[in-house]
Amino acid sequence: MDLNVKGFNSTALEYLSEEQMRDIHSAALDILEDCGTIIHHEKSLALLQKAGAYVKDDRRVFIPNGLAEWAIRSAPSRVTIYDRGGKPSMFLEGRNVYYGTGSDCPNLLDSFTGARREFLSGDVEDAVRLVDALPNIDFTMSMGLAPDFPSELQYQYKYAIMIRNSTKPQVITAADKISLNDITNIAAAVVGGREELSRKPVFVLYDEPTSPLVHINEAMEKLLFMAENNLPTNYSPGIMAGGTGPVTMAGAITQANAEILAGLVIHQLKNSGAPFIFGAGMSPMDMQSMQPTYSSPEAMITQAGLCQIGRCLYDLPTWGFGGCSASKLADEQAVNEAATYIMMSGWMGTNLVHDVGYLEFGLTYSFDLLVLCDEFIGQVRRMMEGIRVDKEYLAVDCIKRVGPGGHFLGDDHTLDHFKENWQPDLTDRKTHEDWNSRGAKSMGQLAKEKITDILKNHRPKPLPAEVNAEIERILEEAKSRN
Repeated sequence: MDLNVKGFNSTALEYLSEEQMRDIHSAALDILEDCGTIIHHEKSLALLQKAGAYVKDDRRVFIPNGLAEWAIRSAPSRVTIYDRGGKPSMFLEGRNVYYGTGSDCPNLLDSFTGARREFLSGDVEDAVRLVDALPNIDFTMSMGLAPDFPSELQYQYKYAIMIRNSTKPQVITAADKISLNDITNIAAAVVGGREELSRKPVFVLYDEPTSPLVHINEAMEKLLFMAENNLPTNYSPGIMAGGTGPVTMAGAITQANAEILAGLVIHQLKNSGAPFIFGAGMSPMDMQSMQPTYSSPEAMITQAGLCQIGRCLYDLPTWGFGGCSASKLADEQAVNEAATYIMMSGWMGTNLVHDVGYLEFGLTYSFDLLVLCDEFIGQVRRMMEGIRVDKEYLAVDCIKRVGPGGHFLGDDHTLDHFKENWQPDLTDRKTHEDWNSRGAKSMGQLAKEKITDILKNHRPKPLPAEVNAEIERILEEAKSRN
């Protein structure tokens, strides 16, 4: 799809008035200045103290309002992410929406046996190849943990799989600054050096605070690394409303906002103007199962509200969720929750939408749901493009030409434009007789066939031999440290 089409023309879904957004902003600033936040990182404490924040002996930091507002103004309103070949692929600004997968699921719902089993390194490769082939999935995350890799090199090996098996940009995770540096070196080897990577980044880091209002050493190390290297990152709280944050939607948004702003201040103090993506997850805790309600109405609404603040009040690129479910199977519940969230995130205008294909609150991944969601995303994108109204599309000349009682099948206007209508891949539009003659297959069965076809026949564009050799050298060097 033409990248320019992704700036949707239809009306945005907005839950908050400007006054309400400013009330939440003021409440978040009040928390940072009066309640404070705990920072377990010496360099971050020093940056804050030098900038005028008050630091207590217990590492609690009180951030002045003006410092937070400076950081918001300092961060760029547009971040461009490139594909492996150096072409601009995602323009994170305004209401452009891009969909991708999630990371680090311990389990995979096997598409062919139906078993919930351990996610292994071969599955990561299959998952990334699926992403590379699916036209409506814009970026990849690793999707699974791979315990058959050395635990201390888990993230480096997974990233090597990601960049070798897809040309699409990535969102990455890393255990710490050391693994993040290795991943950065691998990406730099592919694109032509660290300077070129900073100029044309191919990945966004997923980083997060510890709710409520705590920032651990590893998260801060990664945040400062990304700022120093001018590479894009988010800093996304994962609040369970009612557990690690307030149960009310406005309260959860306010706490998430405060936590993100604390990270943004530190990030911008390290390197003013470094790229930063604004967003969070604020799923309510189900008080019966004590699990996050991943795709509940409240989770979607709070994301909409926070993204609206990021886009409209702060003028920052935004981050969120979609295509995920609490279901244990790629069943009717999963389809309902995933498709609803995909549509909601489109109307929200969330720039980076991750977790497509997640089941069981992110504990299990499903190739079936990923392939189904690719279809849903295509449908939603067509809906979000809106209605074109001009002389050609009003079709007055065509209507006059056909006249009363005629038909439009043979008219040039129909021939010129019928291919513009969305064409499904898995959605069935056949007659019952035709559908029955083709095997009477369900959408789920067609999805499994598509998975089989991609894994059998799709071959991602390979990296040059010398680049692969350099990736191996980086991995071997990392292995030798342990």
